[in-house]
Amino acid sequence: MNAPFTPISDADWPKEILEMRGGFAGQLNVYRLMAHHPALLRAWSELREHIVKDTALGKVRAEIVILRLAHRLGCAYEWDQHVLRGLKVGLSKKQIASMRGPRAGMDEEAALLAAGVDALVDETQLSAPLMAKLEALVGRHGVLDLMATTGMYLTLGFILKSAPPPLEDGVAAELAELAPELRF
Repeated sequence: MNAPFTPISDADWPKEILEMRGGFAGQLNVYRLMAHHPALLRAWSELREHIVKDTALGKVRAEIVILRLAHRLGCAYEWDQHVLRGLKVGLSKKQIASMRGPRAGMDEEAALLAAGVDALVDETQLSAPLMAKLEALVGRHGVLDLMATTGMYLTLGFILKSAPPPLEDGVAAELAELAPELRF
């Protein structure tokens, strides 16, 4: 039987992606899991850069999308990571908590973004009317980034739910201090 997928330690880090260990890939356990497949992690890095840093959604809207998807997938690691990120970009605890519930309990913009995530998860597409509403809110690039963000984090959800890594100690401690009521 093969050993379970666990985050790769610095000592066992693959030589072919050694330069990635000091960046994003070495900071989070999800990427330390992906390091079992160096070519995948290397290919992932450019899309991740766009989704995390250059998205047309902006940081707040992107966090709403990611939190809604993490909730829909039941992905504890991603939810807990993005509770902190959501707080850091200015979402309130109430806004974050609303991502767990029905869209009727969300503000209008968050409800529309969550409707996009829900449609992609449930129907694997955005209807023309929903796409038009989203485009009015975030523009054409934003709609494409919403779909790409949902797809990228869906893939992460597959990895994280199949081989759940521990939440990083620093993230767990910060979450316990700032928003223990929002833990998954």
